[in-house]
Amino acid sequence: MSVEKKTTPEVFDPKSTPEMTAKYYDNWSGHYEEEIMTQLKCTAPRVCAGAVAKALDGSDRGKVRILDVAAGTGLCGEELVQLGFTDIDGVDGSQDMLDLAERKQIYKRLICDFVGPNRLDIENDTYDAIACCSSFAPGHLKEDCLPELIRVVKPGGYIIITFREEYLYIVEDYNGKLEPAMARLQDDGLWERVSREVFPKFYEDKNGITFVYKVL
Repeated sequence: MSVEKKTTPEVFDPKSTPEMTAKYYDNWSGHYEEEIMTQLKCTAPRVCAGAVAKALDGSDRGKVRILDVAAGTGLCGEELVQLGFTDIDGVDGSQDMLDLAERKQIYKRLICDFVGPNRLDIENDTYDAIACCSSFAPGHLKEDCLPELIRVVKPGGYIIITFREEYLYIVEDYNGKLEPAMARLQDDGLWERVSREVFPKFYEDKNGITFVYKVL
């Protein structure tokens, strides 16, 4: 069983517009956590949150500000709270997903907006870290969102991106595009890579990958 087979396949349609994808998630929201966590036992939220904690080692976890990008129902946010982080905002394109996240009372601010090249309603240099968990997938975030993520993170802060490893190679928007885009941003002096780690059992037999970048 895979997420694509269990859920509506349109969620992962590379031709979907952001508005279409948000609508699919609105419809999926009531079953999302059951399918992702209970049935597939997805480890990505825990791995992503752990990478945030490692990057911010030595910081006062009660004071650092974190943005959960494509926060969904708050799975990664919950993991961050368990690690002692308390100042967390979230952004996602699906209002129904955010409504479920709001019930958990772990976010200080929730923003319903698409994450891409568009400017978010966030000031420059706001956050100490971004957690971006499972948000790079067919029809989801693209490399054109990276400069905006960098913009809202303080110099010296971190951007942690976790997703299914094989998407780097089988998704047209990422194959030969995503990592080169990351490298160009490093060449431009906007950030530098701290680590690139592949891990097993993103869910079932699928590997995941976590990128950690430090904003300059």
